[in-house]
Amino acid sequence: MLKTFDEKLNGFLFVVILPFLLFVMSYYGFESSYTKFKTSERPPDFLFTSVYSYRVIPNQLSIYMTDFMEYMINNHLASLKSLLVKNGTPFYHGLFLMNLFFLILNSILLNVTLRYFPNSGVLDVNVKRLVHLLLIFLIILTQYTPSNCDMIALFCYLSGVLLTLKYLHTGNQKFYYILVFLIMLSTFVRETACLNIAFFAAVTFDLNHFRKGSLKFIWKIIPLIIAFLLPYLGLRMILKNSETTFVEGFYIVQNFSSPFNLAGLIFSVIALHFMFKLCIINENKIVLQKYLFFSLPYLGMITLVGLFWEIRLFLPLILTGAIIACHDFKNYITKP
Repeated sequence: MLKTFDEKLNGFLFVVILPFLLFVMSYYGFESSYTKFKTSERPPDFLFTSVYSYRVIPNQLSIYMTDFMEYMINNHLASLKSLLVKNGTPFYHGLFLMNLFFLILNSILLNVTLRYFPNSGVLDVNVKRLVHLLLIFLIILTQYTPSNCDMIALFCYLSGVLLTLKYLHTGNQKFYYILVFLIMLSTFVRETACLNIAFFAAVTFDLNHFRKGSLKFIWKIIPLIIAFLLPYLGLRMILKNSETTFVEGFYIVQNFSSPFNLAGLIFSVIALHFMFKLCIINENKIVLQKYLFFSLPYLGMITLVGLFWEIRLFLPLILTGAIIACHDFKNYITKP
């Protein structure tokens, strides 16, 4: 009984309290020179223009959280008002609470996913905790570019990864249908939703079966693609006006000329290389290679219209590398 309580306490401290403290340090211990969210009284106008306007769910949550913090500061937190005003605006505090909530959920999801069908090469609990800790540090590190959509998008993506693994190991169609719905919903958060398609393809596609004429993979992947394209293209048709754009700009030249962008690219490549080295079993290496292959459209868009300096864009791939390294892909029910 004591051991069980001790394990639960350690799990709570590691999965919830440690990420919470690190996140507080990130948001209130130092200021980013990249954005000026800390001085914005309300959600900035640019969140509702350009490509950011398509991120409907996080934008609406930002408005609600700002209103909530304004109400709380003025009516229930009078004793802390001077401290809160000194360290940010209602929008910034609301952004912190919103992102903190989804950070904790992401930490819980990582803990569950890393323990789900672990392979024999990474069974030691201390190794899992070190991997988990590394991933939490990486997630929080990306907050030097604070955003109202990153943590929510990551939560949707990690949920999709876990659903895919559950479908892979149980063959239960329920998990597949929930995944289809999740991809459609998470497209209203950020375009990262497409990476759930890449992960599903990586763990279900078998080249040998495909060469023999098996079309099961095709019929399974098409609904996922439709679930992404319908809201993706629909938003760009419905919200089309003079203030919205399909892309914010093309940055391919800056990505390969700016030392900051090059540093972000090198960091991400090294991190992915490290995750590949964690894959002790050959099957895991193959799955990671397939995942990166199916993620090429996403990587291509980052190169064209994203900035390598924003390593948050590579974060889902790095996290997935760790999940793949810790997972057992030898024994599962759902065959391609």
